[in-house]
Amino acid sequence: MPETEPQPQARRRPQPPALAGVSMRDLLASCAAAAAVSTPPRAPEPETCRPVREHREAA
Repeated sequence: MPETEPQPQARRRPQPPALAGVSMRDLLASCAAAAAVSTPPRAPEPETCRPVREHREAA
């Protein structure tokens, strides 16, 4: 019986991480949408109190 020589194992190279397939434009748009949704609305500006003028009667 002939002896079989041990075959060298193929070294696996680490593969780069898989791309998600999302463009930078889509990513930025989703971040802007998330910020718009998660930001509470601004409080209404306080109305300024003006002294009431006396009304003139119509002629």
